[in-house]
Amino acid sequence: MTKKVAILAVNPVNGSGLFQYLESFFENGIPYRVFAVAETTQIKTNSGVSIEADDIVAHLKGAESEYDALVFACGDAMPKFTENAGRQENQDLLSVIKTFGDSGKTIAGHCVGGLLFDITGVAAGRRLAMHPFVRGAVKSAIATDRAFAVEENFYTAQNENSLHLLMPELIKVLK
Repeated sequence: MTKKVAILAVNPVNGSGLFQYLESFFENGIPYRVFAVAETTQIKTNSGVSIEADDIVAHLKGAESEYDALVFACGDAMPKFTENAGRQENQDLLSVIKTFGDSGKTIAGHCVGGLLFDITGVAAGRRLAMHPFVRGAVKSAIATDRAFAVEENFYTAQNENSLHLLMPELIKVLK
């Protein structure tokens, strides 16, 4: 049975990464909804392309049971997150990741996704691929130098340039 996916898209989101998820899910008949980690559904890519997400992360919070998997689409996540950590959408982001992680559902992400999985405590002891710039900040997960990593229910890629290597593994578990 095909699994339903919630995609978290930060603002600004890395368009290359987001579009790889969207195209792969569409081409493989995997249902998904994109949730903006923002106050509105209007977000942009790092290169300035405007995107209309399906909904906002605040509406995913409390509705996590409707989805079988969570995908974190990176962008300027850490600088923006650090700058705005106290904002409600970022608190909702962490809450949603924690809920999915605690339930043992499939979680995927690239770039700093692994660091956010570590921050919430849901990836303790698991090997995760993530951007080299954030590996030193990891506390309880195990940051790898691999282009991608699959460990238990976690699917991570170092960045958008290695995401295509992870996608076949992620698609297998979602179909």
